[in-house]
Amino acid sequence: MPLPLPSTLSPSKVSSFTNCALAFRFTNIDRLPEPPSLPAIKGTTVHRALELLLDAEPAGRTPDRARECLEQALVEMAEDADYVALALSPGDADAFARDAAAMVDRYFSLEDPTTVETVGLEMMLTADLGDVTARGIIDRLERDGEGQLVVTDYKTGRAPSPDQQGARMTGVHFYSMLCEHVLGERPVRVQLVYLGRDPQIISVSTSEQSNRGTERKVRAVWSAIERACATEDFRPRPGALCRWCSFQAYCPAFGGDPDQAVVQLGRGDG
Repeated sequence: MPLPLPSTLSPSKVSSFTNCALAFRFTNIDRLPEPPSLPAIKGTTVHRALELLLDAEPAGRTPDRARECLEQALVEMAEDADYVALALSPGDADAFARDAAAMVDRYFSLEDPTTVETVGLEMMLTADLGDVTARGIIDRLERDGEGQLVVTDYKTGRAPSPDQQGARMTGVHFYSMLCEHVLGERPVRVQLVYLGRDPQIISVSTSEQSNRGTERKVRAVWSAIERACATEDFRPRPGALCRWCSFQAYCPAFGGDPDQAVVQLGRGDG
């Protein structure tokens, strides 16, 4: 029996399917629960603080204001179910807050927020590409000094090596494609702002060719997902990412049985 297709395709889904089709199935089709990730939740907290900061009038985007925004983000996060599930000790919670504060402080070493002309923050865009609906949330869409659109995405993980940078730009190129479809305007540039221990901005220009190439890739990934759902053939792709995978117990690469995942969660026939 064919498996149901996801309703939309996002940058994270494209990345997930490309990295490991089986993990994609577990997450996006079977919807198996995953334990909360401390790095991911920390990233969400920092994103929220920067959203609050850039939502202020330009002159008010100071380091002191950023610290206040982080305090608000931490208060909000304290009631988040995933954060609560981490069950952090008081010491670990303090370390979490210190790490987030360090990343917010690093932001000011990379750019002057008073010069940023925001168009949208945490901006949801959806485009119908025919066979598939593409959707994404842009951290920040802005206009540069010449009035042209720029897509900015914050990253709180480790910055990539030069040979990895191209692959890491896939998500922001996806957003550029969405902007052209939805807003009728192609951003002139896309950039990743890395706030980890090696803070840096990785920025590349876009082109008509890069947007068309991104759209071709999205369509190709969707076609592959359609085939996999029709045949129930989602194969694992063992690699470095396996060490962080929550589904090893059900993965054939580790001696598991994918069918047992849904059975044990009460979603199978057995």
